[in-house]
Amino acid sequence: MSGWDEGGIYYSDQAQFPRGGGGDSETVNRHAVLQRFKEFIRNFQRKSHPNVFPYRESLLSNTEYLLVNLADLISYDPDQTLPQFLRQNPAEYLPLFETAAAEVLAGLKSRVAGETGEMEEPTTGEVQVLLRSDQDPLSMRSIGAQYISKLVKVIAASRTKAKATFVTLLCKNCKNVKLVPCRPGLGGAIMPRSCDHISQAGEEPCPLDPWIVLPDKSKYVDQQTLKLQENPEDVPTGELPRNILLSVDRHLVQTIVPGTRLTIIGIYSIFQAANSSASHKGAVAIRQPYIRVVGLEEAGEASARGPTNFTREEIEEFKKFASDRNAYEQICSKIAPSIFGHDDVKKAVACLLFGGSRKILPDGVKLRGDINVLLLGDPSTAKSQFLKFVEKTAPVAIYTSGKGSSAAGLTASVIRDNSSREFYLEGGAMVLADGGVVCIDEFDKMRAEDRVAIHEAMEQQTISIAKAGITTVLNSRTSVLAAANPPSGRYDDLKTAQDNIDLQTTILSRFDLIFIVKDIRMYSQDKSIASHIIKVHASADAARNDSRTSKEDNWLKRYIHYARTDCHPRLSESASSTLQESYINIRQAMRRQANETGEAAVIPITVRQLEAIVRLSEACARMSLSDVANDDHVKEAIRLFNNSTMDAARSGVNQQINLTPELANEIQQAETQIKRRMGIGMHISERRLLDELTRMGMNESVVRRALLIMHQREEVEYKRERRVIVRKA
Repeated sequence: MSGWDEGGIYYSDQAQFPRGGGGDSETVNRHAVLQRFKEFIRNFQRKSHPNVFPYRESLLSNTEYLLVNLADLISYDPDQTLPQFLRQNPAEYLPLFETAAAEVLAGLKSRVAGETGEMEEPTTGEVQVLLRSDQDPLSMRSIGAQYISKLVKVIAASRTKAKATFVTLLCKNCKNVKLVPCRPGLGGAIMPRSCDHISQAGEEPCPLDPWIVLPDKSKYVDQQTLKLQENPEDVPTGELPRNILLSVDRHLVQTIVPGTRLTIIGIYSIFQAANSSASHKGAVAIRQPYIRVVGLEEAGEASARGPTNFTREEIEEFKKFASDRNAYEQICSKIAPSIFGHDDVKKAVACLLFGGSRKILPDGVKLRGDINVLLLGDPSTAKSQFLKFVEKTAPVAIYTSGKGSSAAGLTASVIRDNSSREFYLEGGAMVLADGGVVCIDEFDKMRAEDRVAIHEAMEQQTISIAKAGITTVLNSRTSVLAAANPPSGRYDDLKTAQDNIDLQTTILSRFDLIFIVKDIRMYSQDKSIASHIIKVHASADAARNDSRTSKEDNWLKRYIHYARTDCHPRLSESASSTLQESYINIRQAMRRQANETGEAAVIPITVRQLEAIVRLSEACARMSLSDVANDDHVKEAIRLFNNSTMDAARSGVNQQINLTPELANEIQQAETQIKRRMGIGMHISERRLLDELTRMGMNESVVRRALLIMHQREEVEYKRERRVIVRKA
């Protein structure tokens, strides 16, 4: 029953009755098809390149496999006989195609040997035929029972195994040896029940099931199983992503790692798992589907969503747009147009979408070109809307929430297969978004150990796994756009930057840009925001039937796609010197600030920030399709860096300086009252302490300052998201 993918019918006694009734007509038909395949490989030539035989040359240059485009087979065969045979019964005619390729290769080798004077007769080896198609792919959700044994075009990888192609059997009674072919894919061999040896007079006849397998005399090929999962952006809301098992063999083995986006062409087949629950219950009619891969195409890094080819008209339109002096401003105006203001945040998001240039140093060290951005601030400041816009616009994007994400879900997990009991890897969000963007909302709600897990992925852009005997490195070449709230919920100007940005320095240094997004209460700004939001809501119904917005979004996505694949800018000499001087000045300014305040900045300015400005400069150049990042691009990158990360590093107040004698006396009184109410080691709610002291007539801001000063002296400690205060000394 598990051999349905061969297109034959099998009865319970395992006797095979091939389609077509057998006989000489079947043999003649297969021989004719074999000759047609050989003629195609020998004689095919494209109209654009006459007298050039691509498949003949491909066989001579690579004797192990032959990549065939089905479009070429269709154009060569006017009556569509060969393509129809491959589509309707691929498991029967694909081996014929491989036999034809092997025989053609042997003939070509003999011709070459004759021309060079070598008289050795070349042997016929195995040639794997891989197929590719330019037709529109079929969604995984569209594959059903009607596609069984048909050729269709459609995250984890197992270890390589040895798959038998021919099993050598030995009869225990008469020592007769028999070679039995194995079904391709996940199918096994059909063991004959009896020996065909005719017993002589006085010789004991062979019993039923006399065979034993000789593993060392059998023939094997490499085989590997993969798990193909739906793209995250294609999963309907509220449903789990679907996956299907893939079987690859020979030269397709170990060519794919978890996280790779594929379009595969294969034979939709079925098998019965040995350890499945259905097999133990006697459900003989239940089979598991899988796809036997006969060809695959790997999606490009920046083009996993949508085709990689661009028309000549599109390229001319892109270059004409990039030649405009205001191209940078026009692109930034297309970033989240429904959000009012936040111009610098929109420019930073545009830089994140385009990204800098990835570099490989002579010693093999890789420098990332992807840009990481953190938005931290008050609620209702459109942080999540920026994340949703990037998820919709980026070529590859995954949206996740910090509270619902674990370290394994973001990086990778090791899972044991129920049937084979072996461990395999499943890539997480940062592996599946390779070449795109990971949007992490509620970044501050993540557990600290989960945030630590993405340190390597954010800087080295790899994920190292050493679990259950599996030691490997996965690619996670992604940008990270994160949104977070301060510990107290709102950004408090009376607190220091350390207290408002309650994240570790190790994670903050990996963000290229950090924006403090505040909800400023100003009459003119509130009026403008209210007017903008009302206009957005009023025009929403009219825009539902208008395709102009979707066309603009698609154009921006295609332009980002083209810029990332075609443009790889580098800094000019003058821009490099400008950047060097600016970095030195920034370091000196931060050193002066540290000397004045007596404490280090919450966001350190290190070489990582210098590399961040380099990436921002290259992203600005890439928006105008320029291969050189000049002084203007560097100045804009430095301006963005100063208005984001530098402002965040200087944000908040320092409680030790600029205190009047009266204010210092009030703070001292507040400290005395706090110590009177809290013994060493005691816990108390911050809200309760503030309420008690304000009822005594003290100013709440003065009490908060006193708590912050005590916290800096390590006399008190905050716990439970800064809701509980513990006195330490």
